[in-house]
Amino acid sequence: MSLPINHSESYIFSNKPYNFFGDYLREKYGFRVFKLPINAFLGCPNRIEGSGCIFCSDSGSASPSVGSHITISDQMRSALNALRRSDVQTRYIAYFQAYTNTYGDLANLKSIYDEALAFDDIMGLMIGTRPDTINDQIASLIKNYDRSNFELWIELGMQSIHNPSLDYLRRGHSFEDTRKSIDIISRYDIQVSLHVILGIPGESWDDMMKTAETISSMPVNGVKIHHLHVLRNTPLNTMYERGEVPLLSFKSYVSLLCDFVERLRKDITIHRIAGDALEDILVAPRWGLEKGTVQKAVIDEFNRRGTWQGFFCED
Repeated sequence: MSLPINHSESYIFSNKPYNFFGDYLREKYGFRVFKLPINAFLGCPNRIEGSGCIFCSDSGSASPSVGSHITISDQMRSALNALRRSDVQTRYIAYFQAYTNTYGDLANLKSIYDEALAFDDIMGLMIGTRPDTINDQIASLIKNYDRSNFELWIELGMQSIHNPSLDYLRRGHSFEDTRKSIDIISRYDIQVSLHVILGIPGESWDDMMKTAETISSMPVNGVKIHHLHVLRNTPLNTMYERGEVPLLSFKSYVSLLCDFVERLRKDITIHRIAGDALEDILVAPRWGLEKGTVQKAVIDEFNRRGTWQGFFCED
């Protein structure tokens, strides 16, 4: 017998069987909070020093909503104009998403963060980066932006705890780099979110569950979960066309995702439950375009099981 949503004593979330980041923000602040994706054009050391990740597009894993505006201020104005509604109270998180946003000297990093935070109604800063570009000086700089009722986050592209998987993806860093950067970030009391890819060829079910369990054992505040998906004009696209890349079916991914989330601590916020790509650059799997369908299937599967995020975690 499945547990009805919102009625289980163990069910601690507002309207989903997992701790969705958007719900967390609304419950904490009482108004709408949107992330404004920013491309600071900082590049990526993995592309400069190597061939780059096999899955990464020319936009550097940027959100489809990141436009072609040159300056950060132009990007901010465009996004604010698109999202602002006069009759609804809304605040925004400046989200440095594309490429590696702690890659550069401290003065330049401070300049770009300052530029984004100069706009009205910005109540947060979220910085996407690589685990091997975090140090005490950068963490200290970012911590200086913290204040009351402010969302301060560093997003790390971990992808997996298994070094053979990171080598397969050509990430150019190890899990040890991730653990070290998490330790640094936690010392500065900055919230940290990890990117994870499910369905990396060579990883077993046990391997992926071990990633979830390891995340739950670390001082991690959020996760962004992706399924392995293929974008045009990437090394992964070439490998896929040669028949070298098995991808998860929709049904398999939903089941695997629920297994994974059941092993995440309840307090960890989930920022995404599937990969995101524009239709014209997505090669496969095409079911990744149906965000609403994925979310409904995940909720239905949790209800069928009668489980929720953290179900297999010790209290």
